[in-house]
Amino acid sequence: MNDQTPRVNAPLLERFVNQTVRLVGKVISLRGETATLDASGQVLVHLNSGTHWSVGHAVEVIAKVQQDLSLRVLTSIDLGTDVDFNAVDAVVDATHRYKEIFYDS
Repeated sequence: MNDQTPRVNAPLLERFVNQTVRLVGKVISLRGETATLDASGQVLVHLNSGTHWSVGHAVEVIAKVQQDLSLRVLTSIDLGTDVDFNAVDAVVDATHRYKEIFYDS
């Protein structure tokens, strides 16, 4: 994946419909082929067959934002339980506030 993947949280999803993004969130529920993450708001995530998450763990997903603002996972990584979500939100904020540093125009 050579495409740029902007870091987002739930409030930013509407700006990235049909685009690939990167999101860190806490798994709050797992139901079949979907999960709900807390990423400064709840996000419904459609899992792929290789996804193995645990409730209470933080995950980073690279996913495509759907029309309904849910995410379709392309790949993900389990970050465990020791994640500072205030720091995650600060990074998301910085990458959008100073996007010329982080992303091509």
